[in-house]
Order: sequence, then C-alpha cells, then structure tokens
Amino acid sequence: MSKHFEDARYYLGRAVEHAKAGVKEELEPIEARVRDIVGDEEEPEPSRVDAIKADLKELEQRAEGEAREAVASAREKLDGYRGRGESADADAK
Repeated sequence: MSKHFEDARYYLGRAVEHAKAGVKEELEPIEARVRDIVGDEEEPEPSRVDAIKADLKELEQRAEGEAREAVASAREKLDGYRGRGESADADAK
C-alpha cells in the first residue's frame, strides 16, 4: 500500500476517534436529563481494582475447590493402600 494511503487511513482513524469523543461529550448532558426524568440511574462500571479483586476471588474459590478434590483423592488412595496392607498382614498371620 502506498505511503499516502497508509497516512490517510491513520488520519481517518484519528478523525473517527475524535468525532466519537465529541458526540459522546455533546450527548452526556442530554443523557443525564433523560435519566433524571425517567428515573433510571446509570450503574457505575467496576474499576480495574474491583475487576481484579473479583477475578482473584474467583481464582481463590476455584483453587480451594481443586485443593479439596486433591486432598480427597489422596485420602482415598491412602485408604486404598492401607486397606491392601491390612489384608496382606492378615494373610501372613
């Protein structure tokens, strides 16, 4: 692609970003008035910290569940080994 087209594409993208920001800025007061009239409050978006905390909580719960499963599996295996060892001891007597 020609350098001129690459430059034009870049500046067109920037123009779209600026137009979008301008429209949003112009419509914010109107949106606020409509929300006041209708009584619909805008829910705040969770902050990055809140999103990370939620992700960490989910990971903690999943890790806890996996740890419980691993412990239960290890106990079953130990009980199986102990059970076989006891029957071998009984056969030897």
